[in-house]
Amino acid sequence: MTMLTREEIEQGLVENRNSANGAARNAHAEALVGAAEAIGDGALFRTALDNLINAYLWSAESSKMLVPFARLLQEYDKDPGAFDRWDAHSLFWQFKWVATAISDSPEIPLESAAGWLDEMERRYRIAGYSERPVRESEMWLADAIGEDDRAERAHHAWLAADRDDMSDCHACELNGQGAYAVLRGDDARALELWQPVLAGERTCAEEPHRLLATSLLPLLRLDRFDEARSHHVRGYRMARGNESLLPSIGKHIEFCALSGNESRGLEILAEHAAHMSPLVNVDDQMAFHGGILVLLRRLTELGHGQSPAVPYDGVPRTVSELYEVLRASSLEIARRFDARNGTTRVSDRFLARIGQEPLVGVLPLGVRSTALPRPAAAVSSPVAEAVPAPPAADVEELVERARRARDQRHPAADALWAEVGVRVDARPEAEVDPLLAADVADQRALTAARGGAANAEELLEAVRDRYLELGRAERAALAQLRLASAAAQSGAEPRRIRELLAMALKSAEALAADEPLRGRRIALAELASIRVESYLRSLEAGPEHAHLHEPGQDHGHGELAAELGAFVAAYEEALPDLAAEAEEMLGRVALSQGDPERALPLLAASAARAVSAGLPWQAVDALVLRAGVLMSVERPEEAEEAARSALEHSAEVTEAETQGVVRLTLADILLRRADAAAEAAEHALTAAHWFDQAGLTADGGAQARLVLARAYAREGRHADAAEVLQSTLPDLLEHGEGQAVSVREFLGDLLRQLNDSRAAAEQYLLAAEVAKGWEDPRPQAALAQAAAEQLSAARLDQEARAAYERSLELYRVTGDAPIAEVRILRSLSWMAPRGDESAAAWARARDLMDQAAGVLEAALAESAEPGGGPAAPQLRAELAQTWLQLAQVLDWRVTSYEQAADEDEDEDGGAAEDSEDSRRAEVDTEALRREEIDLTARAGDLYAELGPAHLGDRLQYVQYAAWTEQEIGREEAGAARLAALIEELRALPEGTADELLERAQSSLDSLRS
Repeated sequence: MTMLTREEIEQGLVENRNSANGAARNAHAEALVGAAEAIGDGALFRTALDNLINAYLWSAESSKMLVPFARLLQEYDKDPGAFDRWDAHSLFWQFKWVATAISDSPEIPLESAAGWLDEMERRYRIAGYSERPVRESEMWLADAIGEDDRAERAHHAWLAADRDDMSDCHACELNGQGAYAVLRGDDARALELWQPVLAGERTCAEEPHRLLATSLLPLLRLDRFDEARSHHVRGYRMARGNESLLPSIGKHIEFCALSGNESRGLEILAEHAAHMSPLVNVDDQMAFHGGILVLLRRLTELGHGQSPAVPYDGVPRTVSELYEVLRASSLEIARRFDARNGTTRVSDRFLARIGQEPLVGVLPLGVRSTALPRPAAAVSSPVAEAVPAPPAADVEELVERARRARDQRHPAADALWAEVGVRVDARPEAEVDPLLAADVADQRALTAARGGAANAEELLEAVRDRYLELGRAERAALAQLRLASAAAQSGAEPRRIRELLAMALKSAEALAADEPLRGRRIALAELASIRVESYLRSLEAGPEHAHLHEPGQDHGHGELAAELGAFVAAYEEALPDLAAEAEEMLGRVALSQGDPERALPLLAASAARAVSAGLPWQAVDALVLRAGVLMSVERPEEAEEAARSALEHSAEVTEAETQGVVRLTLADILLRRADAAAEAAEHALTAAHWFDQAGLTADGGAQARLVLARAYAREGRHADAAEVLQSTLPDLLEHGEGQAVSVREFLGDLLRQLNDSRAAAEQYLLAAEVAKGWEDPRPQAALAQAAAEQLSAARLDQEARAAYERSLELYRVTGDAPIAEVRILRSLSWMAPRGDESAAAWARARDLMDQAAGVLEAALAESAEPGGGPAAPQLRAELAQTWLQLAQVLDWRVTSYEQAADEDEDEDGGAAEDSEDSRRAEVDTEALRREEIDLTARAGDLYAELGPAHLGDRLQYVQYAAWTEQEIGREEAGAARLAALIEELRALPEGTADELLERAQSSLDSLRS
């Protein structure tokens, strides 16, 4: 094998430091150590060892750092003078990492671990460092081996010792202090200690990443659910895919298992399946796998034990199989620790961890996750086993409640009858009352009809006949009406539907005159006939008018409205709940006719009538619709009132979709208010959960998550917003091009806020691609410009230039966006000399700035004409800004030239050569400085024309000109510029420009000093 040269090793070290953490980086770092040792370069060998230690630290192989550290320590002992101040500091700093690695390595005897701790203490004392890190390391070792009194003494000594250059950063120390409090059962104290880190006041390379994960269970135990949710969403985004943070990933999985989010936990596990194999750092492996085991046990308890999990060692595993494999390997590691430590503490804590019970039923997280399939056990188990038959008295009470709810059309009726059905099925048929059996069959037939079951008609006919046999004609009449509705829903022939409706009305009218329900049955048949006949008329008018689910949206508006109006008039006193239903339909008819103002009072009246009738749940749909209409006519206060009323009246609604719609409506309205983002987020979060329950994750759930992301963004919670939005992005992209562009742009904005420039640029470019075919090129131009800015920030200059030029081309097509053109030209100007400071690059930069000024001057000339372009003041301000930026480009050129000249002089001893560097000496720097002065002075004069509102800009430009005058030895000229402006500021009314005057005077004093 060819031996590497010194230069190749040095280049390899640079590349290795910039490589992704993990086994590949470690292997490369190991090879570089061998190469450096082979060429006998001591300094390079030490650098390579230091690099290898750091590579191990930020990977799952951190326990391997002991060998290279011992070798580096030997190098130090041989020749301390070979280590400069920084090298020595780094060596002593790494002692702390090694102390942790030794404690976390069960193969290292306890005596050796204690010996290393003593060695660390001795060397720190000799070097004059505080014992603070030593005592912390002692505390963790004592805690691991069960010496609690010693751990407590070390804890106090740690906190009492002085902080110095060897102390961990504040964020890491607070992590450790809080973790120790948790072990002592004080979650509240831990969170108090962690607060500066969690709030972002104290950070480091791995904080708050680790603490966001560590805080999850303490927050759940203290019922601080909102914080727990946010810490998971934000923290998982920071830890995802990071090999050195696998223990934190395990904590996020554990949190999901204990908060009713097992499906989310399974998704996180799948994302990290590649890290499932045994790790070099067995302590990390046990921590990572421990969280996974909590999830796998929970999934097994929920009936998913035989469901596929993720492969392990290349072999597919079910949930139960993976649980057994990981449990056995983890307990083997724990027992190795126990054998070394002479205590069962490690295994005891591990078993306690994996045996935890859920801390909350379901904590909605906001992020989308695929629902778990219904477990096979739940499908195959007999219903009778799930709910044993209760005593007879209990059944009678339940049946009475179910019948009462049915008669009131209460939302809980379905669930009550379902429970009645379970208990009836558990009894021998001979013991079941025939009427009760008919009622159960009735409920099941109704459920089948609602679901569009093929045998619904057969079931309803059987129910009708059974009721007739039992002498319950009023129930039979209702079943007959349901037959007509089921036929309409299934798309039967109009003639057949009309026949069934007529039979239903006839059955109702045939009821005895003294039957209390006769009037209601007749009214129900009439209302059903109005509703269905409207649909039939639209169907007969043509397929384009058929709207089964929205019967008011056909073209027979007048006839339908008249029929509904007559119904309301006839029944508003006797049957207000049915009148309310008809009134809601009237409101929908008015909306379909494009008359929202007529619809609003009808919807309000419908809701009020339902509430007065003691059926508040019936008012919900009308109120939700009314809220939406009020927003469309710009009456947000009333819309919010209607939505809040809908939420209040939905308390007893059991339909998940309705609950989701109510909350999404209110969230959307609140988001329009500047001060209600937090409440909007709360309702959107709950809406997403309800839509998920209804199986509408990709529809209502996606829209709820979009509102949730916008609410989070409004609160400044950009990481939470980005995670929520990314989780539901595939769903949102299916809702049309307009929304696809909007959500990608929104996600780009969020990623830009998070300084993820590459990812932000990708979203902007994808959005621009969708908008490419639109007639209006401006959206694509704006997105291309936004992408260019982020590509530039990511130092992807070639891609950024291409995006800027595409955006410029599109804006020029519109012919009405001079300011956008100018800003792109200025950006391109700044990019021209980046990485290329040749004369041609500087000329290109100047030319682009000149082009920008030319665009503005042409637009100003056009705006001076009647009916011209944009307002002149904004154009003038942009022209002033362009002159300033040209001045700054010239300043950059002068500065780069002067720095290059200084470097040449240092290298050549002042000798000039016939080279590109010497040709740069021909640049007349004083002429460029004078041009800077002229440009900034012109910009200042332009702002003077714009009036007092731009005094701050003017001062900035005059200061620039004055200090540039000073650069070329014309201090008095610069001072005169500032003095003239100061006199002008003093002439203004008192209090108008006091702050500007103070700044100007300070600049003048500094200039003259």
